[in-house]
Amino acid sequence: MKAVRFHEYGDPGVLRYEDVEQPVPDAGQVLVRVAATSFNGVDGNIRGGFMQGPIPVTLPHTPGIDVSGTVEALGEGVTGLGAGDQVVGFLPMGGAGAAAEYVVAPAGILTPAPRSIPLPDAAALPLVGLTAWQALFDHAKLAAGQRVLVNGAGGAVGGYAVQLAKHAGAYVIATAGPRSSGRVESAGADEVVDHTATEVTAAVTEPVDVVLNLAPIDPARLAALLTVIRAGGVLVNTTVWMPAPGDEARDVRGIDLFVDSDAAQLSRLVALVDSGELRVDVARRVPLAELSAVHTQAAAGELHGKVVIVAPGA
Repeated sequence: MKAVRFHEYGDPGVLRYEDVEQPVPDAGQVLVRVAATSFNGVDGNIRGGFMQGPIPVTLPHTPGIDVSGTVEALGEGVTGLGAGDQVVGFLPMGGAGAAAEYVVAPAGILTPAPRSIPLPDAAALPLVGLTAWQALFDHAKLAAGQRVLVNGAGGAVGGYAVQLAKHAGAYVIATAGPRSSGRVESAGADEVVDHTATEVTAAVTEPVDVVLNLAPIDPARLAALLTVIRAGGVLVNTTVWMPAPGDEARDVRGIDLFVDSDAAQLSRLVALVDSGELRVDVARRVPLAELSAVHTQAAAGELHGKVVIVAPGA
C-alpha cells in the first residue's frame, strides 16, 4: 500500500510517499481502509522531534492521528463492528497513523461515522472536536447561562468550541483575526474581538466564568487572561508546553488539557453533526501524496483552516 512516513525527525522534507506492507490487525484491532486523515499542529511537532518525551514514536513513523474510513477486516475478539462499516476515530498518538491507504486501529476508539457529510470530511472531526468537548465540559464544567471566552477561536478547535458552547446555552466571546472573524461569527459567537486591533483583556468588560485559551501567546498574556475570570472560575489551556496559571486568592483554577481518545464522546459529536447542530468545516482536501506540502505550509504559518488529507481512491 501507499503511505507517507518519516525515517528521521526533521523539517517537512523528511516525509516520504512510499510503498509499505499493508498492516494486519491483531486481537482487539480493526483494519480500516482509509478515506482520509487530517493535518493537526501536533503532527508537525511530532515530525520535528519536539514531542519525543510525551509522544514517543517508532521510526519510520506514519503520521495522521485522525481517521475516517471503512472497516476492511477484524482482529480476533472484535465485536460490534463489521466489514463495510464506515467509521471515524482518534488514533493512539504514538502508533502508526492514517496517512496511508490502510491503518490498524484499536476497535474501542472507533465509532460510526457521520452519515450527513462525505466520509473523507469526517476526518476533520475527532482530535479537534474532542479537544473542544473535553475542555468545555470535562474540565471547565461549562453550563447553560455561563459566559465563556474562547481565545484563539479562529482555528479548528475554536470553531468547534464556539459551536459547542453555544449549543450548551453559554454566552460566547471569541477572539479572532480579520481572516477568520466571519467564520467565528457564523459559528455562533455572541461577540467577536479582533485580537490584532484590541487587547483582549480590555475588550472583555464583564467577567467570564471560563476562559479557553487555544492561542500560542506568551506567558504574560496568558496570565493576564486571569483578570477577566470571575472568582471561582477556570482557565483551560491547550498549549501544554506553557503551564496554565491560576489565582488561588480568588479560587480561579488553571488546567492544562491533553486530549484523550474517547469513542463515546466522539459518538455524541457525530450525533450533533447528523442532527445539524454541529458544523464540520473543511478548508481544503489534499491528496495523500501532497502531505509534505501541507506540513511545509503549516511550518511557514501559511495553513489556514482545517485540511483533510484524502487517501488514494477515496
